[in-house]
Amino acid sequence: MIWMRTVCGRLKSDYRYSKDIVYNNFPWCTPDSELEQKIRMTAQGILDARAKYTDSSLAELYDEMLMPPDLRKAHEANDKAVMKAYGFPLKLTESEIVARLMEMYQKLRQKV
Repeated sequence: MIWMRTVCGRLKSDYRYSKDIVYNNFPWCTPDSELEQKIRMTAQGILDARAKYTDSSLAELYDEMLMPPDLRKAHEANDKAVMKAYGFPLKLTESEIVARLMEMYQKLRQKV
């Protein structure tokens, strides 16, 4: 989401997603099979936690004040696994993460 908020366009205050700008340019990491499995498990944990709240909308589930603790914990586990896959320290700010992703993107562009 950090990448999307940084690179995508906007129409008024709404984000404008574009495969050519947002997704095709994202610098994907290449985790080893152990980390890939961990990411799969933690992603499933998010889906499992969300499945417990079928009467809640995504807006309700992702409200900062109302987010169920088990869903927040599942996201934190997934974030930790993804940060490890990228080789990023766990305690980076959003701007530091964007800076590192931009560095990765620039390296990818130099290979083209």
